[in-house]
Amino acid sequence: MATQIDSTLHTQLIGRRTRLQEALAATPDHSYLTSLLQEVDAALSRMDDGSFGLCETCHEPIEKERLAADPLVRFCLDHLTAPQQRALEQDLELAGRIQTALLPRNELEHGGWKATYHYQPAGPVSGDYCDLIPAEDGSLFFMLGDVSGKGVAASMLMAHLHAMIRALAGIGLPLEEIVKRASRLFCENTLAEQYATLVCGRADKNGNVELCNAGHLPPLLSQTTTVRPIDSTGLPLGLFCSEEFLVKKVRLTRGDRLFLFTDGLTESQNPRGEEFGVHPLIEMMQSSGESPAPEFMRSCLAKASSFRAGAPARDDLTLMVIERIG
Repeated sequence: MATQIDSTLHTQLIGRRTRLQEALAATPDHSYLTSLLQEVDAALSRMDDGSFGLCETCHEPIEKERLAADPLVRFCLDHLTAPQQRALEQDLELAGRIQTALLPRNELEHGGWKATYHYQPAGPVSGDYCDLIPAEDGSLFFMLGDVSGKGVAASMLMAHLHAMIRALAGIGLPLEEIVKRASRLFCENTLAEQYATLVCGRADKNGNVELCNAGHLPPLLSQTTTVRPIDSTGLPLGLFCSEEFLVKKVRLTRGDRLFLFTDGLTESQNPRGEEFGVHPLIEMMQSSGESPAPEFMRSCLAKASSFRAGAPARDDLTLMVIERIG
């Protein structure tokens, strides 16, 4: 593990040790707390002797995402016992169900807008972030992002980001302030190497759209036969605790669309190692005409799959279409 991550985890473990000691002072006969304190002490000892993050069976590095999610783990996935493997599988299954429950209603219509998405984890859980929030004034908030890393650790950060944005969107802040505060909170409550890219938008009932893009892939705007990207307006969330973000504004009329996607689509690779890229998406938007959004997204997925020569997607993949229907 990198020294910087070790230092952050060390600080977290010291904090946990203090809280456990306080809890034990109040309930000294609690055997579970005593056992947990012993595990924390053992992890701190491993940090002192340089063995932290190494599997106790094969002495190879433990998967970084697992260690970031739980600094008490002592074995890599290959050397878990059968009961431990079953417990991990059950945890992953439960995490996947919880994450699915966080997803918004699909094909949502609100205030003259229709939002449709496709959410496809590469494994049991995903680090992609997707949400839709209808507001009482007729506007529609839409968010699509990608948390750094993979697996359980990324899915935990995705849930963290989901909760933050939901809370901030509900108190009437300007869009750039929502993203600014989310970035600060993300920075203050995650490891130094963790960040998230995000497109956060607000579409009002008159056809006006505000977009704040924190280091994510540019959304594509389709108006009649013209398709153009709307560039990023800031760095990813969490890189710095005092980031500023700008808002871009566009106006959509009936039939116009915004297409948002994560890099699981554009970074799909063919057998020669070439990436799918954005240009095929622009061409498909130009030729899609008035085809329904689900059909357009199916065409994107089919073309990307053909480009990969049938190989499975290696990364989480999310698509979202915001369409003006009013």
